[in-house]
Amino acid sequence: MRRPKLGTKRALPMPFVLMVVGLGTFITALDQTVVVTALPSVMLDLKVPIAELDRVSWIITAYLLGYTVAMPLIGRLGDVYGYPRVYQASLVVFCIGTSLVAVSSSLDWMVGARVIQAVGGGATVPIGMALAVSLVPSNHRALALGIVGGAAEAGSMLGPAYGGAIVELLSWRWIFWLNVPQSAVIFMALFWLPNRRNSEAKVDYAGGAVLVGALLVLSLALSRSGLFTFDSPYPFLLAAGGVGLIALLVWVETRAGQPLLAPVLFRSRAFLSSNLTQILVGVALIIAMVTVPLMANTVMGKSAFTGALWLLRLTGIIPLGAVLGGMLVMRLGARPLTIAGLGLVALGMFLASGWELGIDDPELTIHLLIAGFGFGLVIAPITTHALGSVGDDYQGTAASLVVVSRMMGMTLGLAALSAWGVEHFQVLTAGLEFPLPLPGEATSVFEARAADYSANLNTAGLELFQRFFLVAAVISLIAMLPALAMRRVDRTE
Repeated sequence: MRRPKLGTKRALPMPFVLMVVGLGTFITALDQTVVVTALPSVMLDLKVPIAELDRVSWIITAYLLGYTVAMPLIGRLGDVYGYPRVYQASLVVFCIGTSLVAVSSSLDWMVGARVIQAVGGGATVPIGMALAVSLVPSNHRALALGIVGGAAEAGSMLGPAYGGAIVELLSWRWIFWLNVPQSAVIFMALFWLPNRRNSEAKVDYAGGAVLVGALLVLSLALSRSGLFTFDSPYPFLLAAGGVGLIALLVWVETRAGQPLLAPVLFRSRAFLSSNLTQILVGVALIIAMVTVPLMANTVMGKSAFTGALWLLRLTGIIPLGAVLGGMLVMRLGARPLTIAGLGLVALGMFLASGWELGIDDPELTIHLLIAGFGFGLVIAPITTHALGSVGDDYQGTAASLVVVSRMMGMTLGLAALSAWGVEHFQVLTAGLEFPLPLPGEATSVFEARAADYSANLNTAGLELFQRFFLVAAVISLIAMLPALAMRRVDRTE
């Protein structure tokens, strides 16, 4: 069996290309959420006390930061040196990081290793999308992008369940050791994909370094709830530093022969509208993903497992929506399909905003399926529209910026949600006083007052979560405004 020649664009069957790219994306996306169910075992093994839970959260945050900030630079490396080889290099970095995580002896070690792991893992999504565009026939590109996006969503969705199963059967360290043989299979398969270097293109390393710094500082600023509560100057100092780095980036890019952020990206209404829509989708998505299990586990009085099953009804259908969106986008166009998806998200979230304490099936499942399907449906049209607006020599860069936009939206949404939620809950419960036994008060009277307090507290919490869903619905409607600027995708070259 011979390896195909490098110049044969269609020598490989499309299912093989998508299987390789999709599996690689799925494996690395698992690690975004795989540690959620393993955190108790990690804390016990590394002897981290419960009082330091805020430090433990950096195991997740570090991966998200590393996953986001290196994407544009690595995407450009793929544009210049060839997507398969850069994909392989990224898998090597991912394996080095995952091995370091597996042998962690302290929390600080593990957090640092997670950053390394994320830098390699984060590259697989934009490089995978660029590979799909470059190796798949033009009439199937949107479908390919939907499959890659669906694989990333499926990985994030199944991460907690996968991690929990490994912890039960083996130990939390095996979650990361198993990444190595899985990545090795993808690494070898990538040799069968033609690697096309662009000898005329160059990598703007100076611009890339400044952009990495700017994204890192801005991500840290956006992740802090103090940005919205005004109770700390640090988020604003970080934000000011990020703005300063962006100004430096503009200066560096105007002097670069081949800038990392090509002017064509920001002169294109199609590219800008796609990314703005993606940011708002990220905000709405994180609100939905946080609110569903939190509502189930608190005011609804459900178990953590039940909350996870509720969330699975929302996220489980996203990959299906992504694939169907890829099948329909070239027929219907990016704009109507994106607006339809956003409409479904808004409808699902609006229906969820009317949930009462006794909500049950089939209403609960139907509402979550509507919203989840809408979130999936917008993936392919937004990405196809963005990549269709740039030349072939910037596909990796453009794909990475689309992913970064969504991650930044999720970061911003999570910080705003936590800040506004705490403040609004305090407003809703301002008139409630914790019941204390009064001298000479009968036990039955005190128990009645305590029951009233608990009921009022639950009512306030329910109203808060209802407003969270309503905010997600409104943001989805607002996202339709930039989506209206998206024209039908006609670029097939």
